[in-house]
Amino acid sequence: MSQRLVRALSNTALALVVVIVLWFAALWAFNIKAFIGKNPFDVYNFLFSVPAAGENRELVMKALGQTMIDASIGFVVGMFFATLISVLFSLSKGIEQALMPLAMLLRSVPLIAMAPIIILIFGREQLSVAVMGAIVVLFPALVNIVFGLRSASPAMFDLVRVYGGGKLDVLRTVAFPSSLPSFFAALKISVPGAITGALLVEWLATGQGIGYAIVSAIGRARPSEVWTYVALITIVSIVLYNIVALLEDSVLAKYGHAARK
Repeated sequence: MSQRLVRALSNTALALVVVIVLWFAALWAFNIKAFIGKNPFDVYNFLFSVPAAGENRELVMKALGQTMIDASIGFVVGMFFATLISVLFSLSKGIEQALMPLAMLLRSVPLIAMAPIIILIFGREQLSVAVMGAIVVLFPALVNIVFGLRSASPAMFDLVRVYGGGKLDVLRTVAFPSSLPSFFAALKISVPGAITGALLVEWLATGQGIGYAIVSAIGRARPSEVWTYVALITIVSIVLYNIVALLEDSVLAKYGHAARK
């Protein structure tokens, strides 16, 4: 476990270093004016050095907390329905043929185009957050989990059936364990997806969190605040991704899967 933790911390630190290097490189390559393009030192000063740093931290952390709540709602709802629908697809081809076109429709129509209808039906509260977040998370997770549930050798499925096992027994003893790598791949995809969905729904519907705060800060000509929000949500996304990767390593090792490269 200690080696996995060290590797996770190293990966997180490396990712943050790469982001910072690319940040400086982009500002230099595109010759962005200092008033508009803020670097990591400007973000640090905004949070810790300027006279209003305390108020700035309070403002930023409040927005981040709301975004994490919204992202968590979308993540949980989306993963729940992705897992449930994947199980139903594995149990019945008829259900898959009936529901997969609907899932494809949700994936193909931009969420920003569906947002007015969703807001009209569900309002501007947490229910809309759950619906929009679930739509962002659902399809990528669904595809990965369905693939995972079918990834075991057909001979293993046949062996359970030969000994009298039904579809649920096949799922429990063969499909679920073999689907773990794909399930964690779905989780890692869904973490940044849920955050993106939360930012979008905050901008379009709720008027809270970082999604709305960025738009508000742009309107008030506060570029340091804008860059701070962007930097903070990027750091959180990287950290959460690597936490899921650490959990993946531990669970896959427990169930005898090959170590993640």
